[in-house]
Formats: sequence, C-alpha cells, structure tokens
Amino acid sequence: MEYFLELFLGGLTRGSIYALIALGYTMVYGIIQLINFAHGEIYMIGAFTALIVSGVLSMMGWPTLAILVIAAFVAVVYSAAYGYTVEKIAYKPLRQAPRLSALISAIGMSLFLQNYVLLAQTSDFLPYPGLIPDFQWLKPWEHVVRSTEVVIYLTTTTVMVLLTILIKFTKIGKAMRATAQDRAMAMLVGVDVNRVISMTFIVGSATAAIGGVLIASHIGQINFYIGFIAGIKAFVAAVLGGIGSIPGAVLGSLVLGWTESFFTGYISSDYEDVFAFIFLVLILIFRPAGILGRSESQKV
Repeated sequence: MEYFLELFLGGLTRGSIYALIALGYTMVYGIIQLINFAHGEIYMIGAFTALIVSGVLSMMGWPTLAILVIAAFVAVVYSAAYGYTVEKIAYKPLRQAPRLSALISAIGMSLFLQNYVLLAQTSDFLPYPGLIPDFQWLKPWEHVVRSTEVVIYLTTTTVMVLLTILIKFTKIGKAMRATAQDRAMAMLVGVDVNRVISMTFIVGSATAAIGGVLIASHIGQINFYIGFIAGIKAFVAAVLGGIGSIPGAVLGSLVLGWTESFFTGYISSDYEDVFAFIFLVLILIFRPAGILGRSESQKV
C-alpha cells in the first residue's frame, strides 16, 4: 500500500508539472489554432533563468526563501518576455499564412532556442540548488512525499484557480473567450485580438516557467534538452484531455502522470515514454477529440 501511495504521489507530481506546461499549449491552440512547439523551450529557459539568479543571490549571501521567491519571479517575467517575443517574431507574421507555415516556424523556433541555450550554457547536466526548504511536519512521511512535491501540488492548484478566475471573471479573460469562439466577430465588436493573442502567450509562458523552476529544484539537475522532452509530454497531455480545453489539459496531464508512474513502477522504467504514447494512441482511437474535447462537425 505504501508503494502504491508513493507511485500515486509521484504521478501527481509529474501530472502537476505537465499541467503547468500543457496550459500554454491548450490556451494558444484555443485562441489561434496553433501548436506552439517552442513552448517546451520556454519552460527550459525559465528553469535556467532561476538557476542563474539563484547562483548570483547565493554568492551574495541571501537567505534561501528570498532566493526562491526572487529567482521564481525573475524566471516568470523573463520567460513571459520570451513568449511575447516568440509570438511577435515567429507567429504574428504568419497569422494569415497556411497552418503548415506556422507549424514549421514553431519547430524552427524550438530548435533555435535549444541551440541558443546549448551555446550559452553547456550540453552537460548542471546541478540545481534545492531552493525549496524541508518542512519539519513532513519528517515522518518524507520517505513517501517530499516537501518539494507538496510545494508543486500547492503551486499548481493555486495557478489553476488564478487562471480560472482570469479566464472567467476578468475583462481580458472575456476577450480571450470571445477570440477563441470567433476571432473575426471579436474584432468586429472591438476586441483587440493582437493584444489578446500576446497576453495568451505571456500567461502560458509564465505558467511554464513556474513548472520549470519547481521540477528542476525537485530533481536537482538541469540541461538544455529538458524542454523538448517535457514539451512533448505536455503536448500529449493536452491532446489527451482535449486540445483547447483548459480543464482537459489539467485532466490529461494528471492521467498521463499517473499512467507513467504506475507503468514504470509495476512494469519497467525502460519504456516510460512508450507507455505514455501507447496510452495516447488508445485514447485517440476511441475518443479522437480527447477526454473532455468536443467533436466539431463541419457543414459542407
């Protein structure tokens, strides 16, 4: 039973991180029907930014909690700026072009950011500081759940609640929903569609950066390639839950996280990625729109 609980919590940790990244995929797709394959690299850049900031502040003798807060804040702002810039450079000029052109641009931007970080840093894994302090009240259960995992659960839940409030109750959230439903009609009623799309990239990049900081601090190491793997997994989760659906992205991420955790725990860790994609194929065979997605019929 204890091993089952350990696997369950491990899957919840994975799913929580996937959810923070998958939100960016599903928000962008919901607004402009584009798969932003550079999104995983934004997650990676956020983690590297926090690493650099924490290193500088540690040398200056700052306390651990202050380092965590400042490093996470800088990572979120920096990644949001990257997301905004990527949208303006790689996607906005191709907004009226065929979807294949935007897809190729997204892949090219992903490769560019990967190699940019590779040249700026190194191809080796770098040690990542444990920014999250240990909770004394967790000592009796630390063999099952760690303080970093608890922080991941709480942070992910908080982000989901704040994002829901943003989408449902704020002016920009209403504009996002209007743009997602009918971009042309939203423009006719005065919605600044360009501003809405930019804000979508900013919010999605910020949530991805939070995930990057949390998981890097949890694992204790980082390299330039983590964005590609995590980005692909989060994309799978978004499709699994129903691309374009925010609740679907969260549900798909949790399902994928638990699937990976239990399959690797009870069968083999050598085929961790295979299990995830087999599960995706099975879901898409029986439910092509995803778990919470809606099948759209086109009139001809």
